[in-house]
Amino acid sequence: MRSGVKFGLILTALAVLALVGVARVSAGGKGPMVGDKAPAFESVDDQGKPWKSDDHVGKKILVVYFYPADLTGGCTKQACGFRDDSKKLADMGVEVVGVSGDSVKNHQLFKKVHNLNFTLLADENGSMAKKFGVPTGKGGTFKFTGDDGKVTNLVRGVTIQRWTFVIDRNGTVVLRENVKDAAGDSQRVLDEVKKLQK
Repeated sequence: MRSGVKFGLILTALAVLALVGVARVSAGGKGPMVGDKAPAFESVDDQGKPWKSDDHVGKKILVVYFYPADLTGGCTKQACGFRDDSKKLADMGVEVVGVSGDSVKNHQLFKKVHNLNFTLLADENGSMAKKFGVPTGKGGTFKFTGDDGKVTNLVRGVTIQRWTFVIDRNGTVVLRENVKDAAGDSQRVLDEVKKLQK
């Protein structure tokens, strides 16, 4: 093979690698793409107990959805969608886990107010989001007023963008989506899981 042809092939290969890199960054960073193994991760659940992915991956299909904030409009619609579809998901062997930069206390209140029946993980420093390539922004303290008029200060370490991942029983990412329709997220997950079972 002539050196000019070799050089051309090398340049083409480098261009392809650069495009793949750009696609990863624009899609949320260097997290796992569809077909990649999901990263191992650990966090603290809404009861303040340690939660490790190694204890869950392989036993069920795992849905890990990142969302910006407890007790806000779009995030509430998304969470309630997963709550309402929980039986259908469970019947297909799916476990749902929600992740935000909120504290355990916030998660407990969110679950209580909306009767959420799945695990929420506290990723207050954004380290779990980083593993998945999900961008984060500034957190802060926010006020929530309950139906009883009681005001609660909610502390959020970081604000995480809305991304959903579906991990199959082999630990492979089969869906990676920057979610635009929060209320429809659970239905899209159901549709994806049905494909896995065909």
